[in-house]
Amino acid sequence: MSEAAQLLDTLRNDGHVCDPNARIEPLLGGVSSEIYVVYDGAEKFVVKLALAKLKVKDDWFADTVRNAAECNYLECVGRIRPDIVPQIYFVEPEKGYFGMEFFGADFANWKQLLLSGDCRVEHAQMAGTILAEIHQQTSGDHELRKKFDTTASFRQLRLDPYLRRTGDLHPELRDMFYSEAGRMENTHEALVHGDFSPKNLLIKGDRMVVLDCEVAWYGDPAFDVAFLLSHLFLKSLHHAPVDYEIENMVSGFWRSYAAARDEAGACTVEKRLGSLLLMLLLARVDGKSPVEYLSPQKQQLIRDFAVERLHQPPQSLGELRKEWFQAVTTSQTIQANL
Repeated sequence: MSEAAQLLDTLRNDGHVCDPNARIEPLLGGVSSEIYVVYDGAEKFVVKLALAKLKVKDDWFADTVRNAAECNYLECVGRIRPDIVPQIYFVEPEKGYFGMEFFGADFANWKQLLLSGDCRVEHAQMAGTILAEIHQQTSGDHELRKKFDTTASFRQLRLDPYLRRTGDLHPELRDMFYSEAGRMENTHEALVHGDFSPKNLLIKGDRMVVLDCEVAWYGDPAFDVAFLLSHLFLKSLHHAPVDYEIENMVSGFWRSYAAARDEAGACTVEKRLGSLLLMLLLARVDGKSPVEYLSPQKQQLIRDFAVERLHQPPQSLGELRKEWFQAVTTSQTIQANL
């Protein structure tokens, strides 16, 4: 019996499936979880099952307790903005799975839109506002800090594979990467999604839905901001030398984020962005989870750009943004591939 069929039997035995002709189909693209859509008569829902070993080239293990953190995040954010997260239908913590609302083909995946060249400033602005509202509404909440005391999981899923792994591959920067990972482990300011990237954001009209929050952690909100921005930077490099005006998306995202946060919170985040964003860019070519869509030449551009500037990071996001898009625009290697 296949794993999908076994899960369907489990769902039926646990009382979550009623139709004797119910069927189950895998959803592609998951790295850290098995994800299925279940057709139970007229009902459709998604079941998510966390994996102990992630589906990447290198060995990468993580505690499946993150399944509970994801459910807690969805419930928490649902109280702030119920329109931006799926509803949870049931949770089976001892068996490591839960069921939630399914979004059909009328919702577009933001990553796929960006890769296809559909690069709209309004989408970036929506993402900035949503993220800022989550950070702002959860900032300084001692109860949430206790509930999302998931630093160990965040270390397994983000700090070790992204920062420490990349530092190990760049000995001259190792102390810097390890220092940043240590600083982040000791920063607890707001509820952090941990994987706030275009692949985990669905769009339908003027509605954006946030998914895949199993890395949820009460920590440094600058991580979410830098993580999202790193993806916009990477998409601009992917499309180069064609210009889809992603620089305007970066500006729009940050303006919307800063507008929805208090001044002190926005300033604190921006001060941390310079070095953190550079580290995450480098991690997406040399960490445990490299992006799949960049040529070797474009990967090298990231290495050259990040390594040079990490010794003296730009003091503002605006400065880093200008330097990045100038480097992408003027790269002789990229222009030669026209």
